[in-house]
Amino acid sequence: MSLFRLRFRGPTPGPARALETILPALLIAASSTAGAQNKTPDKTPKPPPDVIVFSNGDQLTGVLERGVGNSVVFKSDMAGEITVSLDKVKELHSNASFAVLRKDVPVSRKTVTPGTVLFADGKLTVAIPTAPPEVVPANQIAFIIDQPTYDLELEKKPSPLYGWNGNIHGGATIVRSTDYGETFTTGIALVRAIPAVPYLPARNRTTFDLQETYGKLTSPVIPQTAPPSPAAVTVTSIFHADAERDEYFSPKFFALAQTTFDHNYSQGLNLQQVYGGGIGSTPLKNGKQQLDLKATMQYEKQIFQTASSNLNLIGSTLSETYRRNLPRKLVLTESASVLPAWNDASAYSANGSVALAMPVYKRLSLTVTTSDSFLNNPSVGYNKNSFQFITAASYSLK
Repeated sequence: MSLFRLRFRGPTPGPARALETILPALLIAASSTAGAQNKTPDKTPKPPPDVIVFSNGDQLTGVLERGVGNSVVFKSDMAGEITVSLDKVKELHSNASFAVLRKDVPVSRKTVTPGTVLFADGKLTVAIPTAPPEVVPANQIAFIIDQPTYDLELEKKPSPLYGWNGNIHGGATIVRSTDYGETFTTGIALVRAIPAVPYLPARNRTTFDLQETYGKLTSPVIPQTAPPSPAAVTVTSIFHADAERDEYFSPKFFALAQTTFDHNYSQGLNLQQVYGGGIGSTPLKNGKQQLDLKATMQYEKQIFQTASSNLNLIGSTLSETYRRNLPRKLVLTESASVLPAWNDASAYSANGSVALAMPVYKRLSLTVTTSDSFLNNPSVGYNKNSFQFITAASYSLK
């Protein structure tokens, strides 16, 4: 640090001499105060790191992230993120709060209370602030979840954008010859299940689907006439959209509300609207497959190109949806539904589809879909069945 002194020519006046003497002391004091302020330590104590002691006596400090079955995921600055089997752990200490899910106890808000954890002698002890410690044998540990994640998934209301999953797909066929035309297909399928993790009991589920197939084929008159005749134009337009909200009141049963909208130019159907509610069940759900069964009561309005065919119906939708994860990351999805009308027995309809998604690169997949829409009372002159075979590129959101 440099010190500055004031010098005066000739005899130094009294006040100036006093300033010359005091100023260096003031500068030194100010500098010392500033240095002391800059070096003031943060009084907020940092939590001690988690510690894992291996069976061979080695020790590692870091952060316990989660646990699945008989293994835990531990992250440290030296080793990064590692997965350790509990049979190789002598002790594990963590001051963070975790929710421990047991294999032998159904998960609910009443059966799981988060607390700090200590693993030793093949047992996990959960220190709960408001209750006696809970001891869980290693072979009964299903999951170890940090409390913020557990609270978000099971206790709190997540944000509207949280937890959405699904895919966006599209495909095209273009013909340029004597006939020329194009066919485009696009769609989006979204699902939001809360909790978003599969090991917690379901609270609610929201789904949204939108599909559109549009095609136009132009065929000139051959041989051409004089005067020229206009080309024949054939249009295909098949649109479907639906939304559904499920509220689970037990692990396997839920109440639901749904709406669907359909337009099918190939069946003379301008618009079919369905608004209904009912109950559903998930009798099969695991890491490989899931089966949903649903039954509703609904109001259905059908508007055709021929106005005399329009109908207002009271009916139901009986449906099933099955999803299975196959080897090599293939995903099979199958669904079928029957829509009887109780006030007009002849005005029933049905839908079915089977889709196979084959991974190509990261989130990109090739999807092959077959679907059939059956309408028992189409407009006069139109077929009852509308069948589609679609290949499309699909991009997964997660």
